[in-house]
Amino acid sequence: MAAIVLRIGTRKSAMALAQTEEIARRLTAAIPAVDVEIVKFETTGDADQTSKLLPHGGKGGAFVAEIRQAVLAGQLHAAMHSLKDMPGNEDTPGLVIGATLSRDPPSDVLVLRPGVSAEDIWRSRGHGFKIGTNAVRRAAYARRLFPEIEVIHYRGAADTRVRKLDNSEMQRLPGGGAVGPADALIMARSGLERVGLADRIAYEFSIREMLPAVGQGIVAVECAAQDWETRRILSCIDDSDSHQSAEAEREVLWVLNGHCNSPVAGFSVIEGTQMSLTASVLDEAGAMIIEVSRSGPANRPRELGRAVGLELLAKGAAAIIERSRPP
Repeated sequence: MAAIVLRIGTRKSAMALAQTEEIARRLTAAIPAVDVEIVKFETTGDADQTSKLLPHGGKGGAFVAEIRQAVLAGQLHAAMHSLKDMPGNEDTPGLVIGATLSRDPPSDVLVLRPGVSAEDIWRSRGHGFKIGTNAVRRAAYARRLFPEIEVIHYRGAADTRVRKLDNSEMQRLPGGGAVGPADALIMARSGLERVGLADRIAYEFSIREMLPAVGQGIVAVECAAQDWETRRILSCIDDSDSHQSAEAEREVLWVLNGHCNSPVAGFSVIEGTQMSLTASVLDEAGAMIIEVSRSGPANRPRELGRAVGLELLAKGAAAIIERSRPP
């Protein structure tokens, strides 16, 4: 059989490349005739590791838009994304998620500067410590857990952030100036594992302590809706539980019309034929939180996501989200 060439676009970061290489391994194991060509992109968010993501259109504009355009233009068959980077409050006509890999651990973790202990941060309620993150959700939860912590803007690929932490480097700010150095970072466990830095995890937050971002730990492969051959190939590596969770959690974002500056979280679990879904909306200070949990049939994930999103709105989530929008 002649080789089937599949061109998959991805970011140039170590974590993105590791995720895409995993997709390639699974595809060639499922269909030996598939020859995966990985095409690397330096996205806007990778080129600019100083600015906040909002001016670039959030994570979608910073990390996703350019690769998506290449798929729509026919330059790529598919694109690899971390699902949490894909905007859930807007349609992308002409594209579909052709596959999601089985979910990696979704939790957030603490990575510490040498000489700092997690016990010190917990005991002091964060007093005197600086914790770095670019995610408004993580920042809001950090302020709830450590009321006296100073949260500082912190950007970069996973391995870059850890290097800056270890070297006590300042984080440059857009327009000049700098903050830091950080004493700790909040990061995704799955990302650290992908780049071989799992040994740096000093503390793993429970799901109750810090509800993950929608789609956290899920690798998605996006392709053109009308490219039936690529969709057929990708379906061979699609994990049904992961895909159903993605649909449920992203439906919450759709209903809330959450944007990149909205501290929104959501996480689902499938047991047998049932799915449980918890989602929350926080203010940026972490002082106010609205959380909703529901269960329903796992084969109707969007209905469950819609019900959870509508209950969040009924409890006042829209006002919190609106206050977080930039002026």
